[in-house]
Amino acid sequence: MHMPTQIPGRILCCCLMAAASSFALAQAPAPAKPAVGSVVSPAQTYESVLSTMEKQFVGAAEAMPEDKFNFTPAPTLGEFKGVRSFGDQIKHVAETNWYFFHDPTKPLVDNRADIEKLKTKAEIVQALKDSFVQAHAYVDSITAENAFVATEHGTRAGMAAFGTAHLMDHYGQLVIYLRMNGIVPPASRSGM
Repeated sequence: MHMPTQIPGRILCCCLMAAASSFALAQAPAPAKPAVGSVVSPAQTYESVLSTMEKQFVGAAEAMPEDKFNFTPAPTLGEFKGVRSFGDQIKHVAETNWYFFHDPTKPLVDNRADIEKLKTKAEIVQALKDSFVQAHAYVDSITAENAFVATEHGTRAGMAAFGTAHLMDHYGQLVIYLRMNGIVPPASRSGM
């Protein structure tokens, strides 16, 4: 059986992205486990996951130097044509946090245009942090009574689950961008 001597770039890139995302998530400290038989509220469940993702995502955003916020992988490294820059990844997540984690009893505020105008690292990271304030308020409002009540955009529990999954997806992309620039993500550093 003949084994190829080179791994095609697309396969290698996909494998690296999957491995880095899995490794980064494995490095997060495990939340305290509730006592067996105790009742855990939906808000407590989502808050634990959201807090972990916030720490990892904001840490990654803060780790990238400002002069690298426009970084995108070179097309020679794989299929990277048209991908978002590092800063654009963060802006996208800030925008979508406002969507996924908005109060379904109030009109959805579309602040995409305002976030898209942001240019500096400080402005972009602040928009991200502000979006997490909204996200925490949202998950804190989820109760056993309202978690699965249908709203215009889905159930509260469903939106929270989709929102956190979306964060994980983009965090994996940030990890790759950081590592391509020689930066170990804060959540992956020893002692974390």
